[in-house]
Amino acid sequence: MKQDLSDFRKSYDKFALSESDLPENPLELFREWFNAAVESPLVDEANAMSVSTYGLDGFPKTRIVLLKKYTHEGFIFFTNYESEKGKAIENHRKICLSFFWPGLERQIIIKGEAEKLAENLSDGYFESRPVLSQISSVISPQSEVVPSRDFLENKQNEMEISLKGSPPDRPQYWGGYLVRPVSFEFWQGRPNRLHDRFRFSLNADYDWVRERLAP
Repeated sequence: MKQDLSDFRKSYDKFALSESDLPENPLELFREWFNAAVESPLVDEANAMSVSTYGLDGFPKTRIVLLKKYTHEGFIFFTNYESEKGKAIENHRKICLSFFWPGLERQIIIKGEAEKLAENLSDGYFESRPVLSQISSVISPQSEVVPSRDFLENKQNEMEISLKGSPPDRPQYWGGYLVRPVSFEFWQGRPNRLHDRFRFSLNADYDWVRERLAP
């Protein structure tokens, strides 16, 4: 059955973004928009972001992960280093992060290079997680084919019993990535599809160059 989506329409008219709103450092605008998303009742999981990688099979792939921290150095998330995502990053460190908050009619696209987080920082975050989440990270051969959900639940139950309430150690194949940004693009929905788009690009002197883009 065919479905025609050509009549789907939405008017974007909640906010605007002008040159006078732009700081010198794009992280300041990211922080402002992120905090607004956190505080907005229209946004669930403000820290949900897409991570796009260039896969070993030659195809790009995008999936949703959770941002766990951001600093002046970049953006941090955690995953299994042996997953499809981890192998893709190991092979090609240039990746893309995207945040889309439809309730605020805003999107941020960040290009950057990913590097493994220091082991002590991965240890610290792993230890802060609930024990069952720790166990899931240990027993899950992420991205690999498994026979059934029972297979995973049985492995989880077996480890839970063997640990007797103690937390597991962080496995070496699980940890964090720090994404150092080289480009930010801020998109603010506007009426009649004349959206506001601004790009910040890091130059050779480590200054940010600001440019307005056509919508």
